[in-house]
Amino acid sequence: MHKIPVTVVTGFLGAGKTTLIRHLLQNNRGRRIAVLVNEFGEVGIDGEFLKACQVCDDDETAERAGNIVELNNGCLCCTVQEEFLPTMQELLKRRDDLDFILIETSGLALPKPLVQAFRWPEIRTGATVDGVVTVVDCEAIANGTLVGDLDALEQARQADPNLDHETPIEELFEDQLACADLVLLSKGDVLDDATRTRVENWLREQVSPGVKILPCENGQIDPQLLLGFNAAVEENLESRPSHHDSEEDHDHDDEIGAVHVVLNESFEPRLLVERLQALVADREIYRIKGFISVPNKPMRLVLQGVGKRFDYFYDRPWGPSQKRQTRLVFIGRELDRAVIEAAVRSPQPISTSV
Repeated sequence: MHKIPVTVVTGFLGAGKTTLIRHLLQNNRGRRIAVLVNEFGEVGIDGEFLKACQVCDDDETAERAGNIVELNNGCLCCTVQEEFLPTMQELLKRRDDLDFILIETSGLALPKPLVQAFRWPEIRTGATVDGVVTVVDCEAIANGTLVGDLDALEQARQADPNLDHETPIEELFEDQLACADLVLLSKGDVLDDATRTRVENWLREQVSPGVKILPCENGQIDPQLLLGFNAAVEENLESRPSHHDSEEDHDHDDEIGAVHVVLNESFEPRLLVERLQALVADREIYRIKGFISVPNKPMRLVLQGVGKRFDYFYDRPWGPSQKRQTRLVFIGRELDRAVIEAAVRSPQPISTSV
């Protein structure tokens, strides 16, 4: 019996993982692909976005077919046994109906504990990790909103080979790079050539020898580059070091939380973004994503924010039986739902500092 090849797509919050997978599904060239989406928080924004990729006639078609599976109860690296194992066992029952499985990890998940699960007897005979693809936000690195100042970080690295100085977020990002078979650099088109080259050169120092770094704008890349690595990653994990190799557990879920806000109001996109930018400036918020109801517009607006940078676009009309609501997920530290809702509803951008 053949093993289903599994591609793990990892990367920090807002790097562009969901956009990449959406493009792949829209250009699947007849491949039968199941997608397992791991979100941080209780609401499946990314999963719903993928279901509306126009491959299926409607959002529910993909869900009924079982080709988009959502896990929203924490990062897979923390809930491998409770969440991932039974889900994979169900997918493996459909082995003859699938060509590939894609796993989109949470932006806060460590890839290595997930890959290790493919050594378990319940999974190893039916699936293999074909490759790990790490998506990196070029603009975020250049602006210092992910790993801080690149020069300062590199100087600290040279001074301390044990990397004890680094924050958990920086360690998480480095673990995602260390496990990669391919690195895709998103959002580099907004930078000048010198800055983009500087980021690429820094990344080459972080990844294993031979790992390629490719530009990938708006998730648009040939699917053949994402599938068919034949790496059998679970068999050579020792060559992919992690900051957490000697630990039985890690606690990033305890430090970072998610707040889900559902509002019946409609919002003008530009004004809403101004309010969210003011909120981000005062609060430790890493990621904002969701769907927006816009006045007098029949289309649903998709909004995604990383730091003070926000992107939004209309993806499809609201369904006839779908309630028009504004739904946003905020990911960060010490989040206060009341403060967030007040900032979103405020007629003017307001400071939320206390």
